Amino acid sequence: MTRATLQRWFDDKGWPALLIGLPYLWLVVFFLLPFLVVVVMSVATKTPTAPPFSLGGEHPWISLDTYARILTDGLYLRAFLTSLVNAAIATFFCLLIGYPMALGLTRVSHSWRNILLMLVILPFWTSFLLRVYAWMGLMGKSSWFNVMLTDAWNFLVPIDWAVRSIPMMHSNFAVILVMVYTYLPFMILPLYASLERLDPTLDEAAMDLGSRPARVFLDVTLPQSIPGIIAGGMLVFIPAAGELVIPTLVGDAGSPMIGRLISDEFSQARDWPMAAAIAVALLVLMVGPTMIYSRYQAKAEGST
Repeated sequence: MTRATLQRWFDDKGWPALLIGLPYLWLVVFFLLPFLVVVVMSVATKTPTAPPFSLGGEHPWISLDTYARILTDGLYLRAFLTSLVNAAIATFFCLLIGYPMALGLTRVSHSWRNILLMLVILPFWTSFLLRVYAWMGLMGKSSWFNVMLTDAWNFLVPIDWAVRSIPMMHSNFAVILVMVYTYLPFMILPLYASLERLDPTLDEAAMDLGSRPARVFLDVTLPQSIPGIIAGGMLVFIPAAGELVIPTLVGDAGSPMIGRLISDEFSQARDWPMAAAIAVALLVLMVGPTMIYSRYQAKAEGST
């Protein structure tokens, strides 16, 4: 390309086109190309070579055995189901806890709002791994947290159901608890951004017309905050479904989530094609509904 051609291109398109193209270049280099590598790896066959997969030789160039195993092997189906269920439960509790917190942030003064927002993002200033280890200590049998819950349980239930300690570690309960704590800010912040834009005069008008506060919330506030609920739900559900560190440290090894299964296939079983196929299936499972929702959301906004 000559200098004159470049000059004409900049004269016609200008620097804005170049700046707009940079994010797309970033996505191509750091998302599309690695994804294509993983897709190609998923249709390869496992070999004892280095790297441990092959696309030719004695085997056919493309093998779909890995995807067939995902659909027929109970281990992978249970891992997908466990991941989706745990992520859905964690998302539900994040919404249940995060919505009142986000709504409260919009009702306080600006000085308190800044302090409370800082407290919401304060855990991000600490190492994620350290926070998980802290929860491991809290869920131990002799920790004050476990003793407090055990005393509360024994006080509420009949004497026949009394326990010495509540087993929390290495269970789905521990995984969900730590995921709710970890991803709660990802639910609060989109909800806060959505609720802050609402016009408070609409609530006042509904109350002036005789609606009670609960009815005002259900008829006015909640419908207008649905985009924030969906955004927060996606920000929590998608990473929670593919979580690796939390299930590895506090989860049940007999009921692994899909992130741990991918790690085990790569590192221990040395079955890279299987691990790649699981990763592709998880990505399609997560991104597919998101793209469909985005498309219909764009059509809905265009029709209004």
